[in-house]
Amino acid sequence: QVQLVESGGGLVQPGGSLRLSCAASGTIFSINTMGWYRQAPGKQRELVATITSGGSTNYLDDSVKGRFTISRDNAKNTVYLQMNSLTPEDTAVYYCNAEVKRLPWVSTIPYWGQGTQVTVSS
Repeated sequence: QVQLVESGGGLVQPGGSLRLSCAASGTIFSINTMGWYRQAPGKQRELVATITSGGSTNYLDDSVKGRFTISRDNAKNTVYLQMNSLTPEDTAVYYCNAEVKRLPWVSTIPYWGQGTQVTVSS
């Protein structure tokens, strides 16, 4: 099986920063796109950012451009989300997602982390 474990969430004041991490473990041959989603109370889950296996950002939501940066360390099967200039509107549960190929001859399957709470409040 494959597990994604997120960390780095918490309570931060407006204008502050947090760095989320998501580490994948288990039977992994390769990981394609990795990404971060978020879900605020009463709202649908929305895509925040994605990054290719080569390390290129292929999506960054307009609401976070200039403030958030996505990166990954393929040697550690880990994706990061650096969040700066946080506002109360960024408050949500943040989920990581990874398109994982467990074996060379099987298709990629999406896996999800359990979510980490980010609260921006004074």
